[in-house]
Amino acid sequence: MFEVRNIAFSYGAQPVLRDVSFVVSPGETVSIVGDNGAGKTTLLKILATLMTQDAGSIRVNGQDAVHYPLRYRSQLGYLQENPSLYEDMTVKGYLKYRAQLKGELDKRIRRRVGEAAEICHITDILMQPIRKLSFGLKKRVALADAMLLRPRVLLLDDVLAGLDRSMREAAGTIVSTVAAFSSVIVTGHEITDLVKWSTRILVLRNGVISATIPAAGMDAAATVSRVDQALRGGGL
Repeated sequence: MFEVRNIAFSYGAQPVLRDVSFVVSPGETVSIVGDNGAGKTTLLKILATLMTQDAGSIRVNGQDAVHYPLRYRSQLGYLQENPSLYEDMTVKGYLKYRAQLKGELDKRIRRRVGEAAEICHITDILMQPIRKLSFGLKKRVALADAMLLRPRVLLLDDVLAGLDRSMREAAGTIVSTVAAFSSVIVTGHEITDLVKWSTRILVLRNGVISATIPAAGMDAAATVSRVDQALRGGGL
């Protein structure tokens, strides 16, 4: 269980997040949408412990991010909007190196890399230098890195940004697979795509979660319409 309770954050005197609360259960994929500047990236950086909230708490299975930071972080995977990769390494070499950095046992690394590569559909490019890959394939490598150790919580910031239609569909398939072992939290603007594989859509507006819209099993077009309405500040 991933619990976010009453998170607040300001840049100086400028409030960005106010009393943000939500819970994500295992197997859920929750998408957070909002206008540019709504605080989506700031929120994910706080959840990833790259920034510290002014108030509120975050827990994974009861492990508090402030009081038990190592235990908390060990259960996370995080993909930033513009991931930095080691361009001169091969995909396989990079993923092995990242698994080592994350503390995985040597005897398990080969299996971890193989599983992540299979889920992210990059087994055929494992021996290629990262610098030769397209933007979309680099993003898949970064996603494989984020879910390398099968984290309990996977945080994906604007994961669909810059991807074409086929790449967005592939990313959706990957996220749906990962949700079998992780609670997934995604931010983005591509609402039509996000509703296809999210269980819920959270609308971040004026620093708070202004609407929670169910998506799983719902009519996709109607759900997109409800999200658009909520983003404009209309009632649901």
